[in-house]
Amino acid sequence: MIDQIDSIFQQQQLFKIELRHSDVHERIEKLRRLRRVIESNEDLIYEALAKDLRKSRNEAAISEVLFIYGEIEFAIRHLRTWMRPKRVGRSMTNLLAKSSIVYQPKGAVLIISPWNYPFQLTMSPLVSAIAAGNCIVLKPSEHSPYTASLIWKMISEAFDVKEIVCIEGEKSTAETLLKLPFDHIFFTGSSVVGKQIMRAASDHLSSVTLELGGKSPVILDETAHLEKAANKVAWGKLINAGQTCIAPDYVLLPTGLRDEFVKHYLNAVKKMFFTGSGEIDPTRYAKIINQKHADRLSTLIARSVEDGATLVEGGLLSEDLTLNPTLLTGVSLDNAIMSEEIFGPILPIITYDNLEDAISIVNQGEKPLALYIFSESRHHTQLIIQQIASGGVCVNDVLIHVSNPHLPFGGVNGSGQGSCHGFFGFKAFSHERAVMRQSKYDLSKWIYPPYKNGIFKLLKKWI
Repeated sequence: MIDQIDSIFQQQQLFKIELRHSDVHERIEKLRRLRRVIESNEDLIYEALAKDLRKSRNEAAISEVLFIYGEIEFAIRHLRTWMRPKRVGRSMTNLLAKSSIVYQPKGAVLIISPWNYPFQLTMSPLVSAIAAGNCIVLKPSEHSPYTASLIWKMISEAFDVKEIVCIEGEKSTAETLLKLPFDHIFFTGSSVVGKQIMRAASDHLSSVTLELGGKSPVILDETAHLEKAANKVAWGKLINAGQTCIAPDYVLLPTGLRDEFVKHYLNAVKKMFFTGSGEIDPTRYAKIINQKHADRLSTLIARSVEDGATLVEGGLLSEDLTLNPTLLTGVSLDNAIMSEEIFGPILPIITYDNLEDAISIVNQGEKPLALYIFSESRHHTQLIIQQIASGGVCVNDVLIHVSNPHLPFGGVNGSGQGSCHGFFGFKAFSHERAVMRQSKYDLSKWIYPPYKNGIFKLLKKWI
């Protein structure tokens, strides 16, 4: 389809003007159409996710399919309110005018999605872009080919290419798309590629939303419930074999609590992901996406041990790309594993002597996409939240903040730009347009020349 990209883009350039006038009923009908095509292909979605990542049906349902049903229904319920112009206040120079904010579709948008949650992270921004009234080009990842092919089939069944189209292809396809003057680009993926997206967007001054990643820390203090924390961290770290942008990347905890936490963590891992005979249960534990990524993780483990870390558990990579849950202790800040986002089932443990040290460790790196705090102390919790910048914060749990569509989801600086989900996704694909309707009894002439004596002193007093 790469040879058709220019033609499709031109069709969407023409149709976006017509689509700009779409009303709430038309957009809701499209959202319902999207839901219907998902429902009719649901079994095929589970099969594709199993082939690409060996996701179990239960895990795929929770983290991919049901998530999108929820996004669609939330948008349908709230779209009328989102689209309604928002009345705002007045100032002295427009005292009698009526001012409002109107949400206008950005136009023709490009969504580039990743391989780790290939269905969810394609459909979620698609829902927002439809709700906002845009023409859309989807570019799913070539590293999850079964899901990408199915998405192409579903979109082709449900929508005309002039409105929504899915384009499969390798890196060269994405590069071709990025040469076009899209009105907005929504990218989910690594920080390295995110910088490339931003550079390409700058050629056309296209606005961007970048959902990236980073080293999301877990901080436990001495008041934390260790067994509960270990269970939650084990689940959040190992769902999708750690290939999650907001997965806990490393754990910071008081020195004296390390051994007990390790014990609870390993028990939780065995309970969740191993069979009774002590082997990984492939029906509950995903595989690494491909050999290249698996080799990177294996090398990272080896280098970490060379740098002085202790391999407590795991490290085994099998031919079917299963990397056993891996736990490292004695990890120093200059260890290889602290130099990049892990994006796999490897958990480093770092100990600290006082909470200020833990805060300092996090602040030495890029601002993370997520910050996880386990504490029963309100003072400690607030201190950590105030002193560490991050995309989002979750207290006494992990990952679940992403499931609340009332909250913005997004990073800051190195972990991303812009927000998505719910109204925040609608806003990402909309232009917040200022509209002022002046009264026939306006006061603007007061500031026209020739200037009257004392008028600016009067205005200064009233402002």
